[in-house]
Amino acid sequence: MKDAIVIIPTYNEIENIEAIIIAVFAQDKAFNVLVVDDNSPDLTAEKVKFLQAEFPDRLFLLQRKNKTGLGTAYIDGFKWCLKNEYDYIFEMDADFSHNPDDLIKLYHACANEGADVAIGSRYITGVNVVNWPMNRILLSYFASKYVRFITRMKIQDTTAGFVCYKRKVLETIDLNAIKFVGYAFQIEMKFKAHLKGFKIVEVPVIFTDRAKGKSKMSGGIISEAVFGVINMKLKSLFGK
Repeated sequence: MKDAIVIIPTYNEIENIEAIIIAVFAQDKAFNVLVVDDNSPDLTAEKVKFLQAEFPDRLFLLQRKNKTGLGTAYIDGFKWCLKNEYDYIFEMDADFSHNPDDLIKLYHACANEGADVAIGSRYITGVNVVNWPMNRILLSYFASKYVRFITRMKIQDTTAGFVCYKRKVLETIDLNAIKFVGYAFQIEMKFKAHLKGFKIVEVPVIFTDRAKGKSKMSGGIISEAVFGVINMKLKSLFGK
């Protein structure tokens, strides 16, 4: 088995991708990187290919033909990582909203402290968000409260996208049955791990809004999370 790999999904992240890859590789612990690119018009994938010459054994690229959502990008990435026998599989954004220096905290939670899933949590010690407007902070914070109320998960940051999974979690969850494709995907993955009885812990991190590139957040993504969570919970109750 190989040890740890960070999945970074991209769509038009040419301004960030080189810096985030180098920052991950600069950590004291060796993390590999898998970039899952959705045919970015700004040629993000070409930049990754250029960097592969410098990091041939640590940097990998999975190119997809179309932009079909964050959830499907991660599912394809999970399957690639399982096939290539990694033990610890991470989700992380390309835009530095997740600090690469925090990767080791999530790794230790799973590798040394008994967690099956470690979440880089914005809300476990208050509200640790930098450079977000107040309306977005409130939306994110109360969305997590809402999800906790509906699902009964004891997780403060249910929508977090900075996560470490042990291999056995992704092997146990039926990845082909994951329904959400937007940010609600993050909720569904945590809920499925919760239903399977895996130990989920939250590690406090500071989330910093992107300085370069454009956010992919949209009204459709928000509505998927609001209405989809109820449907997800009902299906779990009736065993479907």
